[in-house]
Amino acid sequence: MTEEITIETKNINKFFYDPEKFQVLKNISFQVKKGEFLALMGKSGSGKSTLLYTISTMDTDYEGILIINNINLTGKTQNELAAFRNQHIGFVFQFHYLLTDFTVIENVMLPALKLKKLNEEQVRQKAMDILIQLDLKDQAEKSSTKLSGGQQQRVAIARALVNDPTVIMGDEPTGNLDSKNTQVVFETFKQISRQNNQTVITVTHDEDFAKGCDRIIELRDGALV
Repeated sequence: MTEEITIETKNINKFFYDPEKFQVLKNISFQVKKGEFLALMGKSGSGKSTLLYTISTMDTDYEGILIINNINLTGKTQNELAAFRNQHIGFVFQFHYLLTDFTVIENVMLPALKLKKLNEEQVRQKAMDILIQLDLKDQAEKSSTKLSGGQQQRVAIARALVNDPTVIMGDEPTGNLDSKNTQVVFETFKQISRQNNQTVITVTHDEDFAKGCDRIIELRDGALV
């Protein structure tokens, strides 16, 4: 049985032009397997966040080829990419960006309501199933403002999971958390990759976090080390 490749990049190059031309990504080629938990590391300015935004399809101004789920995404329109992201990619950022007027479960439901594949009742049930999986069932009807930082970040992960994405992408997802909550978020990602067989890629500065991942990809001056 061959292992399934979820993400493949081929010779990705990217330039910034302001204030002058500068190459920020240099011939980036790698593959990520389905269900792999991967850390992207590198010093500030190494290009790791730029690479994450490129492979997340948010940034389309690059040279090279990006394939996710055997679909070549290079050259697709913004509308096509937005539809692809909504269905296949879940995002977790350093700040959880939960809506303060909404309960926990309402926050988790939002991306699925936007996708319009299920009716509201089905979406609510699915959101609850994920909250149960992430040990947040008791928080479901609370305002998102009543939660601890670690709980809020786990709700953000639940929200990222609601559309069954192939890939979860995190940009410094534990950057604002203490060591205890960082460990909780790490265990949550590990559980997702193991139990759900979903691919997880996180940009991180945290060496202990990265060491626990299946693999570390390190960037230096825009190139893979």
